[in-house]
Amino acid sequence: MSENNSSVNADQLRQHVRESYAEVAEASNDGSCCGEVASCCGVSDDAAINTLISTRLGYSEDDLANVPAGADMGLGCGNPRAIASLQVGETVIDLGSGGGFDAFLAAREVGETGHVIGIDMTPTMISKARKNAEKGNFSQVEFRLGEIES
Repeated sequence: MSENNSSVNADQLRQHVRESYAEVAEASNDGSCCGEVASCCGVSDDAAINTLISTRLGYSEDDLANVPAGADMGLGCGNPRAIASLQVGETVIDLGSGGGFDAFLAAREVGETGHVIGIDMTPTMISKARKNAEKGNFSQVEFRLGEIES
């Protein structure tokens, strides 16, 4: 396959992922079904299933209770805080931040003197995360549109 065809296919795939995750974010906002998207761990519009997925990844009930509603959409495939030793005042970058779940948990650990930057390639997710940050008064968290590979 030529390099040009490879780039086109990558762009088409990236656009499909953007559209699919936008569908998840919009459905989550509306409280409706999440559509066809699935992460490696699955997707559900049922909060109990999302909680089960998150607790199996090592998140505590306290973690789930201390983020804005809608930040945990059951899209995660790992718990980065389980291996990170975040310290007060640090800057954290969350790649593929989605609705901001891990970014908000990291913000609690780095405190008001720290900074958390969430990066996601889906404009709808960025919008959702920014609204969640505002709802939760997370002034040290910001979200930026971007592609991880860039």
